[in-house]
Amino acid sequence: MPGPETIAAALAAARARLVAADVPDATTDARLLMQHVLACDHAGLILAGERSLTVAERAAFEALLSRRLAHEPVSKILGEREFYGRLFHVTADVLDPRADTETLIDVALEQPARRVLDLGSGSGALIVTLLAEWPEATGVAVDLSETALAVTAENARRLGVAERLTLLQGEWFAPVSGQFDLILSNPPYIPTAEIAGLEPDVREHDPLLALDGGADGLSCYRAIAGAAAPHLAPQGRIIVEIGAGQGPDVARIFAAAGFRQGAERRDLGGHVRALLFTFPA
Repeated sequence: MPGPETIAAALAAARARLVAADVPDATTDARLLMQHVLACDHAGLILAGERSLTVAERAAFEALLSRRLAHEPVSKILGEREFYGRLFHVTADVLDPRADTETLIDVALEQPARRVLDLGSGSGALIVTLLAEWPEATGVAVDLSETALAVTAENARRLGVAERLTLLQGEWFAPVSGQFDLILSNPPYIPTAEIAGLEPDVREHDPLLALDGGADGLSCYRAIAGAAAPHLAPQGRIIVEIGAGQGPDVARIFAAAGFRQGAERRDLGGHVRALLFTFPA
């Protein structure tokens, strides 16, 4: 009868099962799940590689692995995701923060802002990160979903910016008053008909409200561009995330509303991901 399974052997077997199930990043995902079970970091996992798993550890790892094999994202399994060097709490009620969205932070940090508005805050990754980077800034987070706003609030509390953040429930600018130096948004931008073809990690585990951008994927940009000008301070900026190939269409929408396009930033895959606009044109 074979002896107890070592940590290294369990990881190798998990990687093989994830690859066979067409799960991307199999090596990283297996490692993160095992680190969670063992409550250790990457270095600790390497050092413990030849130790045998206990029965309880084996069962806990198998339970987490089964969820990943069903294409539940690791962030939703573990309840956290790293974004711009900070850990954010995530749930099924919010979009999983992605590395590509960090391009919006890069553009925002090129010019300081004292008052920031995040439209569709979700996990709060954007607004909480900027308030953490700018200790003198204050912010407003807006989301249509009450449960998403609760996640924003939790992340603001965890990362020490809650006293500088106001939470408003509603659609886009509807509950907002005042002007801002920076308005940013990662709005839903997937055309409705394309949602069924998304990867199951996204389609089945990110909220539809955070994905569906209407028939052409551009409805939210029209809503934002059409109502933004009164809320933008002099020399203020708007930064939005866009889907691959949507740059020209989004630029036309903002131009029609009187905005001038500024910087654009590409993501890790080389796609234009963040667009900046100013007003007046």
